[in-house]
Order: sequence, then structure tokens, then C-alpha cells
Amino acid sequence: MKTGLSNTRSLAAKAIMNAAASAAFVLLTGCHHRPKQTAYQAPPVFVPRRITPDRPSPSRPADNSASLGNPASAQSTAPPGFYDDISGKPVLTETGNASWYGPNYHHHAAADGSTFDQNELTAAHRTLPLGTTVRVTNLTNGQQVLVRITDRGPFAPDRILDLSKGAADAIGGVRAGIIKVKVEAFAHVSTDPLGRWAVQTGAFKTEQDALDLKSALIDRYPGSRVSEFQGPTGFWVRIDPATHERKQAEVMLDWIGKPDPSALPYLVRID
Repeated sequence: MKTGLSNTRSLAAKAIMNAAASAAFVLLTGCHHRPKQTAYQAPPVFVPRRITPDRPSPSRPADNSASLGNPASAQSTAPPGFYDDISGKPVLTETGNASWYGPNYHHHAAADGSTFDQNELTAAHRTLPLGTTVRVTNLTNGQQVLVRITDRGPFAPDRILDLSKGAADAIGGVRAGIIKVKVEAFAHVSTDPLGRWAVQTGAFKTEQDALDLKSALIDRYPGSRVSEFQGPTGFWVRIDPATHERKQAEVMLDWIGKPDPSALPYLVRID
């Protein structure tokens, strides 16, 4: 009897010791694999410099087909001063791909300081003065629309223009997404005909890559304003030369592109 009782007590003690060891192992394993919790710091938000107050909104034709194939019809529905004079010869003509943008930027600030409305007849261009009137022709169907440049972009290497959703819809380009267009820009009155220039680069997949370039630019070009910010497609870096002269911006563009062609730097006019 004593032997049986002794064996029973021994087995019970071993069971308790095994359970305690298992619990300790689970706790240690859990602690080992628990990731460190660090506070997330969002990148600074890029706020465009306000240049002009909110512009008057051009009226949309009651019949959308009225603006198709006839740029003058778009002009007739806009408030006075919304478009430049298009009776003369265009000062710039180029052909390439155009995309469109809308929902992600709707009611956000555009580069000219106005509030972007995806349904208005506007567009983004990298170098034309803000406010410039552009006639856009869809080369697939011949439809045309007049737009006003209110924003900067596109920053994809194979595109020359970003249309608002409303402008893309006016020439049948929403469903296609990217369309081949002819762009004709007309003379625009500017208080600074030389322009104010900057260089924008990206989008980088990781914030650290953007921060590395930002640090290098700050060291190389003291006195310049360097911004790093996050957009829908990644992380961007923009450098504003101290003088905002185009020649200085072109030097920066060349330097960024040589050590890191994948950075895709672009010359951007900010006025």
C-alpha cells in the first residue's frame, strides 16, 4: 500500500512539474516572438504654396455631348477670365499619353491653391504656368475639350498630362484610363514670365529611401528647401532651389538622375 501510494504521489508531482515547465516555455516563447511596438510617425504632409484664391467654377453643359468635338462650347460655358484667348497660335504643342485623376484628390488643395473638383474642366501639367488654357484632343476619336492648368503632374514617365475626371469624360477617356492626346497650350499672362522652378522625384516605395535622398540634397544644396511627403503611390521628395531659377533646378535634376536614375526626377514649375 505504501509503495502504491508513494508511486501515485510521485506521478502527481511529475505531472505538476511538467505542467509548470510547459507554461514557462509558452511564456518564454511568446515573449521571444512578440514584435517590438514603436510609435508610427507619419511623413510630413506636402501642402502646396497658395498662389491664387479659389477660382470660379465653369458651368457644365446640360448636354455633355455639347462639349465634345467643339472646344468653343466649353469656353462659352465658363465664367469670364477662366480661359485664355485661344484665337491665336498655340505657344506649345505636344503629343503623348494622358491619364486622369479624381476621387483620391477630390476637394483637396491643388497646386494653384484652389480646391480641386474632379468634375471641373482642369488638368495637371509639369511645366506650363498655372492658369494656362490648354486644348486637349483625344487622337483616338477626335473629341476636344478646353482645360485650365491648376495642378502639377503627372509624374509617371510615359505621360504628359493628367486630366480631371470631368475633362477625361468630356473626350471619352475615363474608361480607357490612358489615352493618346494632342496638347495645345495658349499664351498665359504671368506676373513672373521666368517662372519659379523646383525638382520633384519619386515615388519611392519606402520612406527611408526618400529620407536618404532628402538628407543628401540638404547636404549638397544648403539654403534650398527640401520636402519629403507621402502620396497615394509612395514617398516623394521635392527640392526648391534658393532662387527658384530654372537653370539651378536643371543642375539639381541632372545631379539626382546620375547617381540614381530610378529616382525619376522631374523639372516642375510651381507657379
